Order: sequence, then C-alpha cells, then structure tokens
Amino acid sequence: MLNKQNRNTNYDKGSLTLAGTVMLGTGVMIGAGIFALTGQMAEMVGALFPYAFIASAIIVAFSSYSYIKISNAYPSAGGVGMYLHKAYGNRLPTAFNALLMYFSMVIAQSFLARTFGSYTMQLFGGDDSGNIISILGVSLIVVAFIINLLGNRLIQGIAGFIGLAKILGILIIGFVGVYLADNLAVDLDATAEVGTLSNFLGATALGILAFKGFTTITNSGSEVVNPHKNIGRAIVISIALCVLIYVLVGFAVAGNLPLSEIIATKNYSLAAASRPVLGEFGVWFTVAIAMTATAGGVLASSFAVSRMLAMLTEMKLIPHSHFGMPGNIQKHTLVYTAALGIILTAFFDLSRIAALGIVFYLIMDISIHWGLLRYLLKDVNAKKWVPITAIILDLLVLIGFVWVKLNSDPYVLIVALLTMIVIAVGETIFLRSVVRKSNKHEHMHSDK
Repeated sequence: MLNKQNRNTNYDKGSLTLAGTVMLGTGVMIGAGIFALTGQMAEMVGALFPYAFIASAIIVAFSSYSYIKISNAYPSAGGVGMYLHKAYGNRLPTAFNALLMYFSMVIAQSFLARTFGSYTMQLFGGDDSGNIISILGVSLIVVAFIINLLGNRLIQGIAGFIGLAKILGILIIGFVGVYLADNLAVDLDATAEVGTLSNFLGATALGILAFKGFTTITNSGSEVVNPHKNIGRAIVISIALCVLIYVLVGFAVAGNLPLSEIIATKNYSLAAASRPVLGEFGVWFTVAIAMTATAGGVLASSFAVSRMLAMLTEMKLIPHSHFGMPGNIQKHTLVYTAALGIILTAFFDLSRIAALGIVFYLIMDISIHWGLLRYLLKDVNAKKWVPITAIILDLLVLIGFVWVKLNSDPYVLIVALLTMIVIAVGETIFLRSVVRKSNKHEHMHSDK
C-alpha cells in the first residue's frame, strides 16, 4: 500500500518556460518525422511523400484546435488524460483512450530509439541483423531515464540545446539539398504503382505521427509558466516549425535520391540522401544531427509520458503497484515507461512500431474531438465545425492506413486490435472493482 508521500506527484509548477516547452514538443516531433518516416512514407506513396507531409500538417492544424482550447481552459500535467476526464469523467472512455495515448507515446519513444540506432550504425557500415540497432536504442532509453530522474531544469536545458542544434542542422541539410537538387518536380511515373488514394491517405496518417509530438506539450500542463496562454502558443509554434522543416527536407530528399533508393534506405533515408549532395562529410553531419535529434526526442517523450501515467494513477483510472520501489508515483511511472519502451525497441521493427502508434493515436484523437463536441463545447468556447472537420479527416486517413496494412502487413493490425481488447476488458474489470470498493467504504461509514 502506498503512503501519502509516495502518492505525491511532486510537479514543479512554473519550471518550464515557453521556449523550453516548444523544445520539448519539437524534440519528439522532428526526431520521428524526418529521420525515419520520410522513407516509410515514400515506400507507401512514392515520390508524392512531400505532399503527404503537407496533407498531414493540414489535418494536425484542425486537430490541434481541440487541444489548444481545452489546455487553455484546463492546463494540467496530466494533459490528454485530464482532457479526457473532463469530457467523459471516471468512466471507461477516459481510461481506454488515455491508455491508447500512453501506449502511442511509448511507441513514439521506441520509434525514436530505433531510429537513433539505425543512423548511428551508418557510421560503421550498417547493421543487417538489427541486433546492434536494438542495443543502441535500449541504451538510449536507459540514459534518458537517468536524466529524467535528475529534474525538470536539467531536462529543459538539455532539450533546449539539442532542439536548437538539430533545427539548425536540419535546416542546413534541407536548404543545401534543395539548392543542389537537379529537379524538385515530382516524378509521377515513379508513383504509378503506389500512388492510389488509399496509399496517399496511409502515408498522410504516418505523417501525422511525425506531428503528434505536440501532445507532449499538453502533458507538461501545470509545469509551464503562464499555462493558460503558453501551452497553446507552444503548440502553434512547434507545429509551424515542423511544417517548414518537413516540407523543406522532404523535397531535398526527393530531389537528390531516386525513389527506389529512398525506399531501400527507408530507416536512414536522410543520411543516404546526403551522400550525393555533400559526400561522406554530409553523411557524418546528417548522422550526427540524427543522433542528437532522436536522443532529444526520447528524453522529451520520457518526460511527458511518465507524467500522464502518474496523473491517471492519481485519478484512480489505472491500477498501480510500486513493487517495493522507493519514491513517488512519478518516479514509478518513469520506470514502467522505460521498461515498456525497452521491450518495444528490442523486439519490434520501425515499420510496425509506427503502425501501432498511428492506429492508437488516431482513435484517441477522435475521442478527444468527440468529447469536446459532446461535453465541453461551451465550457471552452470552441467552434463546432473545427472538431467535426478534424474527426472526418482522422477517419479518412485511419481507413486509408488500415486498408493499406490489411494488404501489406495484417499482423500489426491484429496486434493493435488485441491490445485494445485487452485494455478495454482490463479497464472494465478495474473500474468496476474501484466502484465496489468505494461502495463498500461508504457502507462501512454509514454503519458507524
């Protein structure tokens, strides 16, 4: 049984500035979006992948509206978990969707960790077996875990330095790549086999995964200076920065590397695209930026996701055991998050990690918009048509993505479905047990 001290989350209010919050958000977004998803999106939609990034940005712009409106009204370190609770209360939809968000964030962390390993190994000729990539990814998660134990200000300082370094580095790669590219026009012949509507929608869904790091900002909630204004501002700034960078680098890669090679090197396509432009120096420079960016992303992701899980525990929406560990819930959830991230990093490849992440995220995202429409519209002073549009767009890309995976990798959809069933059944049992305990406690008090 946890004592009162152990149940204290110890949030450090006002410890994150606007700039620091933006860097935490972009830390997750840029790491995933550029360095691994570029090649995977090209594999799905061909040379149209830069336009899929643009389509993703449009959808995320509509989606972010709900998060900004709710966060301005109810800033919380629980972020998405608290927003779901405001809409649905202590019920299954809150717990189910919050856990989907939790798993999608852990998946994003693992995605970044494996991307770190993939790029690092380009300095040593690659790793066909994938074993060293897994070891490097796991090691990165362990280091991020240790840094997160040391406190917010250290995290903010490291994230800020990493964020500035990688943004400048990626902009250099993008501008030089575009300047030296022979042709930036899309080769429609190269997209003939994969350029169907469902493929474009599926690639757009993957692109959304590259932007979903903005939700990291919502999980920083009450720890942000002037949260009623700065959370929304940080979300808008982060998305705008990433739109510029993704589109720029997307066209740079498309202009300097044949589509077949982009697909063949999909886990490290940006490094491959740097070779014809800048030679071996370009590869080393790109790998250095990739390692920095993905490391910062894992650090930022660990920071945010452990806080959301701690909030769900405090709200008694999920079971919790400290397994004899000292410290508070926030430290415990950091351990659980790191452990789950290590398992995913060790045993899943990048494509399947990304697929699980986008399915979980889009279902949760639709629930956020529906909760706003159904229960919070007047409370947060939101316009109805924006979340309605966001739901329609989310459904379109989710259907397109599922259709593509049904034809190419149905196994990952089976894993996603089974995971959601386990979450739904487990949460139903747990929430009923909480109600029974509450009723029993009230009955004991009434007898007295």
